[in-house]
Amino acid sequence: MPEPDRTVTLNDGRAMPRLGFGVYQVEEARAPEIVGVAIRAGYRSIDTAAIYGNEAGIGRAIRDAEVARADLFVTTKLWNDHHGYDAAQAGLDESLDRLGLDHVDLYLIHWPCPGQGRFVETWKGLIALRESGKVRSIGVSNFTPALLDRIVGETGIVPAVNQIELHPRFQQEALRAAHTRHGIVTESWSPLGRGHGLADPILAAIAKAHGRTPAQIVLRWHLQNGLVAIPKTATPARIAENIAVFDFALSDDEMARIATLDRPDGRTGPDPDRFG
Repeated sequence: MPEPDRTVTLNDGRAMPRLGFGVYQVEEARAPEIVGVAIRAGYRSIDTAAIYGNEAGIGRAIRDAEVARADLFVTTKLWNDHHGYDAAQAGLDESLDRLGLDHVDLYLIHWPCPGQGRFVETWKGLIALRESGKVRSIGVSNFTPALLDRIVGETGIVPAVNQIELHPRFQQEALRAAHTRHGIVTESWSPLGRGHGLADPILAAIAKAHGRTPAQIVLRWHLQNGLVAIPKTATPARIAENIAVFDFALSDDEMARIATLDRPDGRTGPDPDRFG
């Protein structure tokens, strides 16, 4: 099988790296060092969020990098306390101030918070932000098919990305099908399932056959499924290991075996219909 493209074209025509570096739970003080390691290892996509509390550290890493800003794809996310049209504008300005940037490449609504009932208004705020030039692409995170239908139906604007929990034990096939219908790129958060299931015998056998680690097998599975993945680790050896997945391929049989690992109780994070 040929190597999957290292980038995917979003529905707005912009290119996004298929493998990025997640910084959830990376401490502010360590962020410049850890993100610096990731950039030197070859990552060009950095995924942060207002709630992570490390945007200033990410910004410092970007300024210190021996890579041009134009060659980096920076994502951040709007937190639940900034839902609403005007609040979304303020939320981005606060993030840009912490990052020390004049724009981000992708801005996401972190959680729909359907109980607040303001996600459509918030989405309209992101549309305006894209038109302002402060954001290149806009998307959502943790949106269900019904919520996607709602924002598209009321605004006519389709998110470029929906970032969702997705890993072999929680494969989200129905939601991925909804993304395909809309032309939305699926981005996997917690692509390694927070480590749960990496010791599964199926993954261990496939890893042994390829001389790879189970984590590399899972990340390759994401790529061959056409997904964007953002693994997070603060260990330099694993940072390098996680990006070394473009020089081998899983067979159709191996992909099918991994597909059997999906389970109804595989979710590790909150339920989007109830959270926030």
